[in-house]
Amino acid sequence: MKKIIFTLLSGLFLIACNSKKQEQKPPNIIFFLADDLGYGEVGVYGQENIKTPNIDALAKNGMMFTQHYSGAPVCAPARYVFLTGKHLGHAYIRGNDEWNERGDVWNYEKVFADPTLEGQRPIPESTVTLGKVLQKVGYKTSVLGKWGLGAPQTEGVPNLQGFDYFYGYNCQRQAHNLYPSHLWEDTTKVLLKNALISPHTKLDSLADPYEEASYSKFTQEEYAPEMIQQKALSFIEENRDQPFFMYYASPLPHLPIQAPNEFVEKYRKQIGEEKPYKGDKGYFPNRYPRATYAAMISYLDFQLGELIETLKKQGIYDNTIIIFSSDNGPTYTGGVDFEYFESSAPFANGYGRTKGYVYEGGIRVPMIVSWPQHIKAGSKSEHVSAFYDLMPTICDITGVEAPKDIDGISFNPTLLNQEQPEHEFLYWEFPSYNGQQAVRMGKWKGIRKDIFDGNLTIELYDLETDIKEQNDVASQNPQIVEQIKAIMEQAHEPAENDKFKIKQLGDS
Repeated sequence: MKKIIFTLLSGLFLIACNSKKQEQKPPNIIFFLADDLGYGEVGVYGQENIKTPNIDALAKNGMMFTQHYSGAPVCAPARYVFLTGKHLGHAYIRGNDEWNERGDVWNYEKVFADPTLEGQRPIPESTVTLGKVLQKVGYKTSVLGKWGLGAPQTEGVPNLQGFDYFYGYNCQRQAHNLYPSHLWEDTTKVLLKNALISPHTKLDSLADPYEEASYSKFTQEEYAPEMIQQKALSFIEENRDQPFFMYYASPLPHLPIQAPNEFVEKYRKQIGEEKPYKGDKGYFPNRYPRATYAAMISYLDFQLGELIETLKKQGIYDNTIIIFSSDNGPTYTGGVDFEYFESSAPFANGYGRTKGYVYEGGIRVPMIVSWPQHIKAGSKSEHVSAFYDLMPTICDITGVEAPKDIDGISFNPTLLNQEQPEHEFLYWEFPSYNGQQAVRMGKWKGIRKDIFDGNLTIELYDLETDIKEQNDVASQNPQIVEQIKAIMEQAHEPAENDKFKIKQLGDS
């Protein structure tokens, strides 16, 4: 009897020790980043046609942010801002840069044969990334999905920028096919069981656009998001006993419109008959564009759910912070029916107001943060934040000293329901789409557009009364305009790369 009691007590002691050890272990961190997902394309943010139960449950169990902004209105600079904590006035990457001087980088056959034509211009080796910061304090780090910050065989590849493991697309252009010819695992090119098809491939000239069989070549054997997901699940399982940081940069729902058939079928029944998309904007054609686009977002949601289930099975969910967001606003092309889905609601929709532009629809994005037993379940925050706040926030949470030269402010106090320091302003500049600048200052939003045409006029919007930014009130508020003008001058530093310089702002 004494032996039985001793055994039971010993077992309870070991459980208590293991539990205490788990509590003392630094939290795991997953940044789950969607690609071109609109503010209005998530159920908890108002979407009614697309089902996102796992994202909605994440909000129910965590905190939902309503005034969070991307670092940029397109892919590469948004990701750079997240990884470095610097806004676009101080960033090395300020736009998408395909590094065209290397050669014919848009020729997919040539790129497949010559990896030196693949990928984007590399960030410098000296770049201080969040991955490097966390590596120094013992985190196992990974990138799963789309990179876009340094071509193969350059100093910009993930393994040289603070990440122990990488699997996915090195190159943004290659991600214009979700059944690609290859992906990368660390610095090794991994061939997939898919034929090489250029994203500009159209339907055969004699094909019937209303016949499903006409589209068969655009659905192949290995779906990149599924391949990426399996590697992500394995990374969690393999690193369950040590703190890890996973940057999950999903290629969904970025075009082209491609999704597994079982997900598409659910929406075909819901949406009903629809006209085909014939691929006239440089992306693959699709027989059921609405149903397939909705399926892409549901598949993204499904994958988030799988990650959470894996964390629970490994016994590490309670010690894992999950941050869900999108790299910029929704697209307006390639067969996406942004009006049907109200993709950027409640903001203005469509070309000129969403992806590629610094209006709210282009840069305000969903963000949900889950951290069991730390964040109040079902809470909502109106704290105004941006991608460059993620570096100091994660450093704050993990007890790491953040780099001194960043622009972000930790929003960890908001997560813990404590007093939160606020930004005096948020800043963006974008040397594409004819040149743009933007400032968010309290309720005010100032925008310059068409800078390359010599236009330095500032539009002014009161976001409390005009969320769609339709009523320019600059003439009624000259003092506010002057303040925003001063911020635009103060926040802008000439870019190192000539491609990103804006001569109209004094860059030489």
